[in-house]
Amino acid sequence: MAQLRIATVSTDGIHVDEHFGKADKFSIYDVGDQISWVEDRSTETLSVGDPDHAFDAEKFGRIASLLKDCTKVYVKQIGDVPAAKLKALGIQPVVFKGSIADIDPHTA
Repeated sequence: MAQLRIATVSTDGIHVDEHFGKADKFSIYDVGDQISWVEDRSTETLSVGDPDHAFDAEKFGRIASLLKDCTKVYVKQIGDVPAAKLKALGIQPVVFKGSIADIDPHTA
């Protein structure tokens, strides 16, 4: 089975429990027969706390560069614009609620 690299947004390192825009780090995992933690990558948050804030393409670009080696990013929530921009880069955003250990990237 080919190995995949995924990213998760988690506040506790156990559950996918944070909005993409509020992420201050992404936890990176390699997934083959098992899921293996690789590293945490710190980032600035995309969200500024205002639900009507304008999309910041420059900030998004810096965040997306952290995820360029990932095929999917698992999030609790994500806005339509960031989701579309990730997809255009070949990174599939997956809305997921639950334990990181329960992720099966071959089905989502």
